[in-house]
Amino acid sequence: MITFSKKSLSFLVNQFRIYNKVYHSVRNLQNMSSCSLSTVPKVDIDPSGVFKYILIKVYDEEKNKQEPSVIIVRGYKRCNYHSDIYDEVQEKLQPLDCEPLGGGRISHEPDNKKIHIYGYSQGYGKADHEVTAKLIKDTYPEYTITVSDEGY
Repeated sequence: MITFSKKSLSFLVNQFRIYNKVYHSVRNLQNMSSCSLSTVPKVDIDPSGVFKYILIKVYDEEKNKQEPSVIIVRGYKRCNYHSDIYDEVQEKLQPLDCEPLGGGRISHEPDNKKIHIYGYSQGYGKADHEVTAKLIKDTYPEYTITVSDEGY
């Protein structure tokens, strides 16, 4: 049998109260920052430059025996690896589930209104650049979008 002094027991009760407050604060923050599938932008790429991108399938909770999903494009110069993009997106979209569908590179020339999609990801394989092009064209309708399977 374990016995505690009143002082020890009081300390443990206070520690539990602190833990409980922190736990519920974190849970509330998670609920506030969680997003739904309908609020996820289909395209989020840097405004200019050459950078890696990935195509991601995002899933929502199963409803009526169906798992709704959407395909999104993400590309950022600040990410050195395709997996860095994936990690960042996955963290932002919690509690939604993400699945990488492949990657490549994007050359974005806003002055010329041109976007070129090409290459592949060594970690995730080549994305379907035609799907990427369609999503980007919907977001940048005034741009000329080109696709190539060449290059890295």
